[in-house]
Amino acid sequence: MSNQNYSEITPELYTLAEKCIENSNIDPELYTVHQVKRGLRDLDGCGVVTGLTEISTINSSKIIDGKKVPCDGELYYRGIDINDIVNGFYSEDRFGFEETVYLLFFGKLPNEKELKEFKGILSEYRSLPTNFVRDVIMKAPNGDIMNSLARSVLTLYSYDNNANDLSIPNVLRQSVQLVATFPLLSVYAYHAYNHYEKFKGFYIHRPKSDMCTAENILRMLRPDKTFTHLEARILDMALVLHAEHGGGNNSTFTTHVVTSSGTDTYSSVAASLCSLKGPKHGGANIKVKYMFDDLKKNVTDWKDDEAIKNYLKKLLEKEAFDKSGLIYGMGHAVYSISDPRAEIFKKFVGKLSEEKGRTDEYLLYTKVAELATEAISEKRKIYKGVSPNIDFYSGFAYSMLELPDELYTPMFATARIAGWSAHRMEEIINANKIIRPAYKAVSEITDYKPLSER
Repeated sequence: MSNQNYSEITPELYTLAEKCIENSNIDPELYTVHQVKRGLRDLDGCGVVTGLTEISTINSSKIIDGKKVPCDGELYYRGIDINDIVNGFYSEDRFGFEETVYLLFFGKLPNEKELKEFKGILSEYRSLPTNFVRDVIMKAPNGDIMNSLARSVLTLYSYDNNANDLSIPNVLRQSVQLVATFPLLSVYAYHAYNHYEKFKGFYIHRPKSDMCTAENILRMLRPDKTFTHLEARILDMALVLHAEHGGGNNSTFTTHVVTSSGTDTYSSVAASLCSLKGPKHGGANIKVKYMFDDLKKNVTDWKDDEAIKNYLKKLLEKEAFDKSGLIYGMGHAVYSISDPRAEIFKKFVGKLSEEKGRTDEYLLYTKVAELATEAISEKRKIYKGVSPNIDFYSGFAYSMLELPDELYTPMFATARIAGWSAHRMEEIINANKIIRPAYKAVSEITDYKPLSER
């Protein structure tokens, strides 16, 4: 088959697809009959406990007088409240991502000497193999940078002489390298796509050893390599808040599942990347941005609450935007009253909107968050409250940072590689069984018929 029709769906395949659908539909009532917890969740939406972790803690409810009562969302990295972590480095005008990685990896906050040494290690590893950009990243560029990331990560296996060594010192080395190089893999993949597919200029800026991760991302991305201190701090804040979120989120659970098979680090990370890119997971941030673009086309007066709410109702009724029935950025699998990451980020996004002269747009976001909660409560039968999640504000923040749309989800991955790596090491250290949940077979047993009798 030629490249020209490689993506073509022939009429015969459409016919066969109908057979796929017809013979793969499972009666929804069977899930209840067999007590199957769809999505590994109980009927009240709580995740089924499948493992233990010390890396992070998520609370969305408390037991009061023997009853489970919803509470403001809480997130702890290694037992430390995310609010305290953020307030700690922000009040001292420091960047926090590197010490957050240290905390997730080693279970405690670094002192000044340890942090300096760790930053030095990251800086040493912040480079790619010789000609990797030319031979790998610049080949087959495309607009899906998450796929480019996955391809690059899998290719790095070929450059690692100890790729299959599962000893913790070696996996730690691989993890540090990936944390250090994810910004390069993401930004350079975008530049290759921007040049070869969009016919724009092509440039490669090398990272600077005395800059943190957030600063280097902005430096490598922008033609003039310049950025404001606030811009770097906001991006650093986004990296900290996206770095980890428990063992049960889809991509981190993927890390545990794939790691439990005994495979190599690069395969594990590539699998997690493929999970994260989905619009029901990390890909939601760009969906929020596109949804707001569509809202602005349909609602000219951003102060008209009724017009905004009518648009939101159309979203829920599958009559607007992508007709998915979703208001992207609203609601979370765990949190109900509030997502602590969104609550923190909202304040800093507000500051950035002032610097960028986009306070009207920021007010639109806060208005949509308020009205979306009402619209969802009126339209849907829900078992818990609905509030904005971190994706609701991150897309707006990235647009103010002038990040191209193609890099929104890769920025999530650039942060979450820290959490994935910590969970991978935890799985290797503590688990000794491959993860294998059960699926109940509900198909009827039938006799085999010879070809002549079918």
